[in-house]
Amino acid sequence: MPWSFALPQAIFASPLLAIATPIAVGTTSALLTNRTNTKETYTNLRQPPFSPPSWLFGPAWTLLYGLMGYASHHATTVASQSLLPAVQEANRSAQTLYTTQLGLNFIWMPLFFGLGRPATALGDMALLIGNVSLLLVNWWDADRTAFWLMAPYLGWLGYAAYLNAGVGYLNGWSLPKKKSE
Repeated sequence: MPWSFALPQAIFASPLLAIATPIAVGTTSALLTNRTNTKETYTNLRQPPFSPPSWLFGPAWTLLYGLMGYASHHATTVASQSLLPAVQEANRSAQTLYTTQLGLNFIWMPLFFGLGRPATALGDMALLIGNVSLLLVNWWDADRTAFWLMAPYLGWLGYAAYLNAGVGYLNGWSLPKKKSE
C-alpha cells in the first residue's frame, strides 16, 4: 500500500479503537488546554446570541467524537468488503481526510483558548469545515451510513464557527489575559 497521511489501519478496522481514538485525543487536548482556566475564560467573554452553557461542550463533543469514530470504522468495513479498486482507493482518500480533520479539530482549542487567538482559530475552523465537507462528499458515494453518522458533526462545526466568529468580534479578536496571582 502506498504511503498516506492517515491513522493506522488497525484503528479504522476496530470499532472500539475507531471510537476511542477521537474521544481520547479530544479529551487530552481539552485537558491540556484546560490548564489555562478555559471555563473561566469562556464565562468572562462577551457571547453572541444562542451561546450554550459551558457544561454542554463536553457531552456534545464526546457524542460527536464517538459518532465520527464509528463512521470511520463503518466506511472502512464497507470498503474492505468491496471488490472494486475504486472503492478501496476512495476509502484511502477518506481515511486521509478523516485523519487531517482530526488534526485540525484537535488544534482548535489550543489556538482559541491556549494562545487566545480567535481569528487564527476561526481560520482553522474554516479549513476544518472544508475538510469535513470533502470527506462527506466522499462518503455520500461510498457509504451513506458513514455520511449520516458524520452529518451532525458538520452541523455542529457550523454552529461552532458562528460562536467563534461571534466571540472574536464581540471581544475585539483577543481573549483576556489570565490574571496574575
